Amino acid sequence: MMPPDRDFYEILGVQRGASQEEIQRAYRKLARVNHPDVNKDPAAEDRFKEVSEAYSVLSDPETRRRYDAFGPNFRQVPEDVDPETWARAQGRRTRAGAGAGRAGRGGATGQAGFGEGIDLDDLLEGLFSGRGARGGRAGGGWGPIPGADQEAEIELSVEDAYRGGRRSITVGSRTLRVEIPAGVSDGQRIRLAGQGGRGGDGAPAGDLYLIVRIAPHPRYRVEGRDLHVLLQVTPWEAALGATVAIDTPAGEAKVKVPAGTSSGKRLRLRGRGMPGPQNKTGDLYAEVRIMVPARLSEEERRLFEQLAAVSTFDPRRQR
Repeated sequence: MMPPDRDFYEILGVQRGASQEEIQRAYRKLARVNHPDVNKDPAAEDRFKEVSEAYSVLSDPETRRRYDAFGPNFRQVPEDVDPETWARAQGRRTRAGAGAGRAGRGGATGQAGFGEGIDLDDLLEGLFSGRGARGGRAGGGWGPIPGADQEAEIELSVEDAYRGGRRSITVGSRTLRVEIPAGVSDGQRIRLAGQGGRGGDGAPAGDLYLIVRIAPHPRYRVEGRDLHVLLQVTPWEAALGATVAIDTPAGEAKVKVPAGTSSGKRLRLRGRGMPGPQNKTGDLYAEVRIMVPARLSEEERRLFEQLAAVSTFDPRRQR
């Protein structure tokens, strides 16, 4: 766990007034640098856990508000406690501790804000359990407090999002095994029941929501459940037509290039996109890109020159 004196904003390297977008960018940058799969420094794993815990708190507006109001111990504060009341109680506790110290050194009796001998931890214990604190009201407290829901991001490749399956993630100081549904989309939330904040006095824990982020891919572009790829073809394949191979997340597929195809034309492969619920699978769109050899052999040059001499085609001519 993160040392209690570390500030979540300091860990992410952002100001307290940072926007959610700034917090997200800072987290993603630090998570990539310190991820144990990337950084083999033994200390990187601890830094990664710190960054993940800080982000899990600051990425949720309500949890962030409570952290700003109550500090590192915000999870221990009942929902109905007013921040100003909490601050006054903390101040009284500090003065009571100082008074007790003076009494130990000089024999004087310290005065605590809640009455002599009352401990703030005991008071909070009573608030959570409803039993009351020494010198406070007996019973009638808040009772068991359910744990807060939390959020964290999980980054997946297009292939991992397509296939789904089990994988391990680190959230704070915990490592969890997660079942990723096949065909998850960017921004989708995966609920892990009971894996959120701990409840007080035996109350159930909150839930953890994983927000899916699909990483940029060198080949695929994802739009909803559709996939977009570039399909490179030769001039003769485009002119004469051909059936060519194309890679998809599910494996190799064949696409028919009609004769007379120009660059920019989109060819649709139905049902080759991302899987979806109720068999609503997306499509794959292959955008044709005609490629010309960088260097021509003598025979190729002769044939191209022959074609240029006999062809009347001019794509720049006004129609």
